[in-house]
Amino acid sequence: MKDTSIALLGLGTMGVGMAANLLKAGFSLAVYNRTSSRSEPFVSQGARIAHTPADAARNAQIIISMLSDDAASRAVWTGPNGALEAADKGAILVESSTVSPTWVMELAALAAKAGVQLIDAPVTGSRVHAEGAQLNFLVGGDETAVATVMPAFQAMGKSVTHLGPVGSGAKLKLINNFLCGVQAASLAEALVWIERSGLDRDQALQVLRSGAPGSPLLAGLSARMTARDYTVNFLLKLMSKDLEYAHHAAAELGIDLTTAANARALFENAVTSGYGEQDMSSVVESLRASAQK
Repeated sequence: MKDTSIALLGLGTMGVGMAANLLKAGFSLAVYNRTSSRSEPFVSQGARIAHTPADAARNAQIIISMLSDDAASRAVWTGPNGALEAADKGAILVESSTVSPTWVMELAALAAKAGVQLIDAPVTGSRVHAEGAQLNFLVGGDETAVATVMPAFQAMGKSVTHLGPVGSGAKLKLINNFLCGVQAASLAEALVWIERSGLDRDQALQVLRSGAPGSPLLAGLSARMTARDYTVNFLLKLMSKDLEYAHHAAAELGIDLTTAANARALFENAVTSGYGEQDMSSVVESLRASAQK
């Protein structure tokens, strides 16, 4: 693996685990993060700290970004000292952030003009999955380019699903997060209802977990909500953003995601209440506070 050079742009909740696993697999890795202190722990593991996206991208065969939203992605790829302008001809760009399909297609066109290829490869999974190399990559792009990046995907994840042309990954990721966000919001409302009803909370949740509503997401979120442990697995403010992107992407096809709008309102209320930087399961806390009024 040491003959493949990779740049990773973004060392947030997910990027930290991805970087660690690329280094474990023996890739030559340059890391960039806007807050440079997050890069420093990787020096002892063999990474090179880059001080700009362009610095990271130079001489890299594969350039991966894992960022928060369209604005952050645009800034890192096309802003001052952006990675796109510095990318070598023939390099493969991998957008693993959860961003809008509109931005993915714009970035793909810019990449083509620059003589490089873009594949979009957002992931399903949380911080724990990133740390354990258990991510699922949802990939859109040229088959040859995907095959070239496959060893890197395999170092960071447990599955790679090639869905079709560029933009396919971004579309399915928003559908995935739309369903997750709506279920999280419904669970939060149900849990507060249970708590206010006089039912035995643990018994009620066990019935729900083992019955038709049960899912891995419900099990994980309900455990965090009852323990009130909001250690970040997935940032609450990012779920709000993903629901917004999903709403707009569906609207472009004439589909009104009313449940996404309602769920986003709960998440936005939680952001306003100060839970934006905590795990998305903390959406229940603003509902608990409202129920006590």
